[in-house]
Formats: sequence, C-alpha cells, structure tokens
Amino acid sequence: MKWLNFLHFYQPADQQFDVLEAVVKQSYLPVFKQVNELTDARFTANISGSLLELFDKYNYHELLELIKKVYHAGKMELTGSCKYHALAPLIPAAELQRQIELNNETLRKYIDPNIKPLGFFPPEMAYDAASNKLLKDMGFKWIIVDEIAYAGGKSLPDTSKIYETSDGSLRVFFRDRRVSNLIMAAVARTQATLNDALKTELATNSYLVTGMDGETFGHHRPGLEDILYKIIRKDIYNSECISAFLATDARQLPTDRVDLTSSTWASSAQDIEKGIQFASWKDPENIIHTNQWELLNLVLEQVTKLKNTCPKYEEIRHKMDIALASDHFWWACAKPWWSVEMVEDGAFKLLTILRGLPNIDKTLLDKARSCYETIVSTAFDWQRTGKIREMNWHRHEVQRVPFKERTLEKGGNEAAVYHAFIDMLKTQERLAVKSREYEKAVLWRDALYKIDHKLDIFEAVNAIDLLRLEIGNGEVEKMLDKYTEKFRKIRGGQPEQRD
Repeated sequence: MKWLNFLHFYQPADQQFDVLEAVVKQSYLPVFKQVNELTDARFTANISGSLLELFDKYNYHELLELIKKVYHAGKMELTGSCKYHALAPLIPAAELQRQIELNNETLRKYIDPNIKPLGFFPPEMAYDAASNKLLKDMGFKWIIVDEIAYAGGKSLPDTSKIYETSDGSLRVFFRDRRVSNLIMAAVARTQATLNDALKTELATNSYLVTGMDGETFGHHRPGLEDILYKIIRKDIYNSECISAFLATDARQLPTDRVDLTSSTWASSAQDIEKGIQFASWKDPENIIHTNQWELLNLVLEQVTKLKNTCPKYEEIRHKMDIALASDHFWWACAKPWWSVEMVEDGAFKLLTILRGLPNIDKTLLDKARSCYETIVSTAFDWQRTGKIREMNWHRHEVQRVPFKERTLEKGGNEAAVYHAFIDMLKTQERLAVKSREYEKAVLWRDALYKIDHKLDIFEAVNAIDLLRLEIGNGEVEKMLDKYTEKFRKIRGGQPEQRD
C-alpha cells in the first residue's frame, strides 16, 4: 500500500500574535525540525501564502528556512490553493484565479522562485465542477477532495483505480474520512493502534489518501506529532508525495472518470441531499450569512470597477483579497461554530473597504451600513437571547430511541447485548489508560456515560463501530454470544427475573 498523506497549514492573515506563537511553538516548529532530520519523509502539503507572510512578519525565519529545506530535499510537495482561504465555489472565477496566482507568487517568494504546483487544494476541500477548466488552464494536474465528493457519500471510491473529473481536466484524489478522523481524533495515537486500524489497507496493493490540518499535531493534540513522524516515513508506511505517485505507481492503475459531487470535507450525505453542502459558509436559512454575502458582493463589485491607476488601488485590492477569507462566514454559521467578534470583524473590514473607495455613492454606503448593522445586531441578539444554544440543541435533536431503552430495558437477549457492549467499552477504556492513549480513554468514558444516562443519539452506534474497528468484528460477535449464552443459563421459567 502507498500512503499519500496531505497536511493543510493555515492561519488567517490577521491572526493574533499570541495564537500564532502558540501554534508555531507547539506544532509548526517542532514538526518541521523533526521532518528535517528524517531522511525518508514523504508527504504533500498546502502552506497558505497568508501563513508564510505571518512567519516573515513575526520573524519566524528559522521556521521558514526549515520549510525550504524540507521542500528542496524532496520530502514535501506543495500544492496550490487560495492565498487567503477563500471558498472556491462561492467566489467569482476571476477572484479565484487571483487568489491562486497570489498564493503561487508567495510560494515563489518564500520557498522556490521556480515552483509550479501540480496539485490543487481547495480550502475546506470545497469543490464545484465550475473550477475544473480554470485549474487545468492554470497548470494543475490533480485536485484533492473529500471522499463524499464521490457519489455524494452513497458509495466509496475504489483505491485500485485512479480517477479523473468527468471532463478529463484533472486527476482526483479522495481523502479517506475514516483513517483521517481516527488520527485527528487521536483514537489512533500509536503505531500498534494504527496498524490494527489499517489491517485491511496494509494488506492490499492499493493506495490510501489522508488529509488533516497540520495544527492537529502538537497544538490541538499534544504529542500526536510522534505518530505523524511514522506516517510520513517511506520505510514504515511506504509514504509518497501525490505527484510522485502519479508519475510512477499510478501509471499501472486503470483510470476511471467520475462526476464529482459539490461538497466540502465537512459535508454530510444529508447536507448534499438538501443542497446545503456549503451551509457552514452560506446557509440559506441564516440571515447573518445572507447579509454577509450581500455586503461582500456589493463591496467586491465596486472594487473590481476601480482603475489600477487609482493611488490607493494596491492597498484597497489587498484588503479585498483578505476580506474574501471564509473565516467570518464560518464563525457565523452557529452550527456549532460561533464568534460575535469574528463576525463583526469580517463585516467591518468590508464596510471599511467601501468607505475608502474614492467618490463612492452615498446610496451604496447606506446599503452597506444597513447590512453591517443587521449582521452585528442579529449576532448580538442571537447571543443575548440564547438562540445560539437553541440552534445547537436542535442540531443534535434526532428522533431515536436511546441504546439503553432498545436493549437493557427490553430485557431478554437484548439486555445481554447491552451488558456485552458495556463490558467491552469498559475494557477498552482501561486498556487506553494503560497505554497512555488518553483521548481514546475519554472517548470510551464519554460513550459509557451517555449510554448509561440515555444521552446517546448516534454515540452508541459510533461507539459500536469503533469497537468493531478496535477489537475486530469477530471478537465483538464472540462477546455478544458469550453474554447471550450466560443469559440463557440464568433465565427462569417466569417473567420475573432475579438480579
């Protein structure tokens, strides 16, 4: 098996220094120091142009040099992307092209003056077929998207094949959700645990694509960088950069064309069915989103009319590029991501840009101000009235009978099933603590608590799936048989049962 691991490194252009410093010291610097020491590391990455500029701005020059060394040693392939993390399907084609060109310019400035990325990472893996031709014309050969883009999540791609878009523009690599999430959640923190999770994949001649945020390693998950150093090693997991794989092993595989579904790496099959796969950034039922996009489009239209001979043209265009970032839309979705400060900041940036345009019409200023005020007043109203909590509560509401009611409280064989799973969960919790895999221990602990207190909706199903992954389907079935047999032995001839 070939492992094609992709990492995404990004921070907003105006990230606070204390936050950036924490991420650099806990994640970026130790990770690239260690990778620089490895002789056989291979992985693909996106390091956004906005982040490279932040490294320069705050004098993280040691880190920039390490990144360059890793790249020039052939250990890391860099992709193209949108410099300021704009969501590709939601901005005009001209702005998408500009964001990509700006990102490439930044890569040439800080990494290599001759760099020409072959792969493209759309921020949030947000994909729409409208961008295919543009990406091809800009020289990209492949794109990485989430597996849900294949058939909308109704089936999974075959990793014994290489896929390309239906128009033949680009090769397509699909991120494996299961393995990516096992690692990001630190459920697989050790090599032994990871090998158990990958028994099927490791035994095949196919390839595996994982995609994760770089900040996961060391910042979000302290200590998880240790497993990353194993994942990206060629001598342990046969790791490879995606373009190198395309140029070698992929030539032996059959090619199949596929109609990709518009989606992101956060999309669910239900989102796609409802046509709201971009809801975290553009929810038709979210009045804040509606006003955010109205304000952005109003400002963008005026900026694009501005002649480049205007004395403040470069300054205004730069501010507009940054304002296209997806962050302030994401923080306004409230399902569950929410920040009044980020929402206001994004809207204020746009209003400030419009105010700085020469000879701007007062009617447009009034309209923009109205959008801004609606955005801010609605955000504070949602915060003050508890609507945010209410929205998150409804998000979790699903008509489903708790696992305990469906098993223990029904009695008979179903009660045996309940006790079997509780016993297995407790065993896995103890084993996780013993092996110092504390995130996994918390997962089992939380599953036990929710099941016992009837707070589970999908948690029981997820826990059962993880049990089958952790100890194998056969062992789960054996445990069920064991408890069912025990029930048969103690079952009396009357409905009343002793404890």
